Amino acid sequence: MTTRRTPTGAAVLQPEVTNAITEAVLDELAEVGFGRLSMEAVAKRAGVGKSALYRRWPSKDEMIGAVVAEFSVARAVDPDTGSLRGDLRATLDALYEWITHPRFSRILPGLIAEASRNPEMAAFSREAIGGPRRAISRAVFTRAIERGEIPANTDVELAQDIGAGIIYWRLIVRGVPAGEGYLDQVTDLVVRALSA
Repeated sequence: MTTRRTPTGAAVLQPEVTNAITEAVLDELAEVGFGRLSMEAVAKRAGVGKSALYRRWPSKDEMIGAVVAEFSVARAVDPDTGSLRGDLRATLDALYEWITHPRFSRILPGLIAEASRNPEMAAFSREAIGGPRRAISRAVFTRAIERGEIPANTDVELAQDIGAGIIYWRLIVRGVPAGEGYLDQVTDLVVRALSA
């Protein structure tokens, strides 16, 4: 039986290099947007050669997609506070922090614009960002149904849209700050709507 030798040197994807590249991608996206981002600029900002990028992702679009998806999905939460209100409030807090993140708040409009022009990016956003984030938040409503806090026939897909839609509309479309107590108001509104 032959033993495989552990790869060394260039064959190993070093986590610190991957982290530097990830940070560079997010910084470049926030600074120049999707259309003007280049592999050369990312490599320069990360302090690596372009080959380090291509060892991880075969194309610019796949690199951007992977980095944005990882950043976004990692910020979704599945709190289990014991109540719909507590779970929903924690979920909306995480959503708010995600879309108002100093870098991501500058990336999100470009992501939406790119998805409107590019069907592949739109599908990727739904499948790699929206899908996993919604799968995580779905548990909030499933538990509420199991606890009897909301009716068993609650449309969970629609329930997920309510709070997120309200916050997105205010912050991104209208460009109006949330203000003190805003997330509590949204949470209470959604709980009342679903409990009715």
